[in-house]
Amino acid sequence: MIELDEARSAVLDHAAPLPATKAALESALGCVLAMPVCTTLDLPSFDNSAVDGFGVQVDDVAGASEGSPIRLELTGTVRAGEDVSGVALSKGKALKIMTGAPVPADVEAVIMREYCREEGEFVHIQRPAKPGENIRRKGEEFQHGQQVLDAGTRVTPAVVGMLATVGLTEVEVHRKPRVAVLVTGDELVKPGTALQPGQIYESNSFALAAILREMGIDDVQLLHLRDERAVITEGIRESLDDSDILITVGGVSVGDFDYVKQAMADLGVEQIFWKINMKPGKPNFVGVYRKESGADTLVFGLPGNPVSAQVSFHHLVKPAILKMIGVANVDRQGLLAELATDIQHKPGRREFLRGVLETKQGRPVVRPVSGQGSHMQGGLAKANCLIDVPPDCPGFKQGDQVFVELLTWR
Repeated sequence: MIELDEARSAVLDHAAPLPATKAALESALGCVLAMPVCTTLDLPSFDNSAVDGFGVQVDDVAGASEGSPIRLELTGTVRAGEDVSGVALSKGKALKIMTGAPVPADVEAVIMREYCREEGEFVHIQRPAKPGENIRRKGEEFQHGQQVLDAGTRVTPAVVGMLATVGLTEVEVHRKPRVAVLVTGDELVKPGTALQPGQIYESNSFALAAILREMGIDDVQLLHLRDERAVITEGIRESLDDSDILITVGGVSVGDFDYVKQAMADLGVEQIFWKINMKPGKPNFVGVYRKESGADTLVFGLPGNPVSAQVSFHHLVKPAILKMIGVANVDRQGLLAELATDIQHKPGRREFLRGVLETKQGRPVVRPVSGQGSHMQGGLAKANCLIDVPPDCPGFKQGDQVFVELLTWR
């Protein structure tokens, strides 16, 4: 049995970014850039106005004020999208210029229309201007050939906007993993079916599939296998070659019908570790299957209790997926919070209590939810974080600072 930090490191040692592929801009959201992105144009690509206003030469409005405005003749209007290569501004004249419109070379500043009064063919300027005022200069953000995004950048809506701004229609991203989820258990039946004595509704495949969708993983195969060694072995065999990650749920402990671990060994899956010193989630199996193609399959045998399965996924599978899709930083996301109530803990195993993190009077405060059993999904459904209780800790008192790890999947 190993400690969680050691287990997590071992998983990440066996996970590697998947090969690059091209993704259309419309489908790149949630992916990770495999290559840096450079712009092939200046940004902005031309001098343009930051406001609706009037283009002037600075000397023409020197000394202008609300009480003593300066009157200039209007010689035209420049709209966004116009070609101003032939437009000139003479001394003592002004041009009306719209936001985003090109600024002719003779215009030294644009004064916001709020400081101007337009009357027929003239405009009364009520304040002086500084050179370059309200003009976005060509290339002031990025210049042609400059890198605008790093490899390893997660494609967010803002990144999609940046890619479109530099004129791209597709981008190099890391391929997302193909994931197979195999749930075992004769007692499990699909929701919507009438329960017979001794049966329960199967929830793990639904929960894990939802987590994977939330992470942007779409290529997911789901199977429910009976507790028969031959059936489990065959199900695992068929999934190993067609997936980058294989997740089994249940059957990895020491019960008479826990066949998964032995089936893994029979099929040549190399064990990395089995059992972690944590609660919930002690009976975790992680291994690697060496395929003839050279692209290994990372194998996770999660415990069958629903809370254990989801918490184990959070600690082990999630960081592996993030690394495989190219995320550079897969460190735990958490913070210190004030405990709202006492916590009792039996020293021995590192425990993760489900909790609700809130902000009260500007301070992060966390309270454990009721129902901390590994089979009690109600508490997990309410929780938005995990309270990290070290193995040698006898507990915490109300008001103590505790480390909480955020339960997020995106």
